[in-house]
Amino acid sequence: MPIQAGDTLPAATFQLIDGEEVRSVGTADVFDGRRVLLFGVPGAFTPTCSARHLPGFVEHLERFRARGVEVACMAVNDAFVMRAWAASAGVPPALRMIADGNAALTHALGLEMDASGFGMGERCRRFALYAEDGVVRFVNVEEPGEFRVSAAEHVLAQLPAQDA
Repeated sequence: MPIQAGDTLPAATFQLIDGEEVRSVGTADVFDGRRVLLFGVPGAFTPTCSARHLPGFVEHLERFRARGVEVACMAVNDAFVMRAWAASAGVPPALRMIADGNAALTHALGLEMDASGFGMGERCRRFALYAEDGVVRFVNVEEPGEFRVSAAEHVLAQLPAQDA
């Protein structure tokens, strides 16, 4: 069953791209004590992901940060692909790139999909998830072929006001 609002993020290990460095980290390292918007895409360098999804978060990153929210992008790709995608898309260092190469986090969230029909194997569904201190406040999962509820603009409108 996919993760729901009110759930605590499950423990999983994945790779975080930090400039030229790649670190193996766990869910707690990224989410504990923070307000984080995690968006997942089916794959780096794929059409909608590269032309619309990632660019929307790059464009609006400072609006998220002004609200006290960190942003992270995840795909079931290896760290080398995610680092190359970040470089080619001009992703600023403040937008964290997560390589979920073994789909550990994807499976833990219950957001996997079979993209074998497109020659891509197992991938992550397109989604946006907002968590505070590791607890999911909302999760928007797109229907296959859709790109609406996980867009940066849509998610910004759902975010709670920053605590005083």
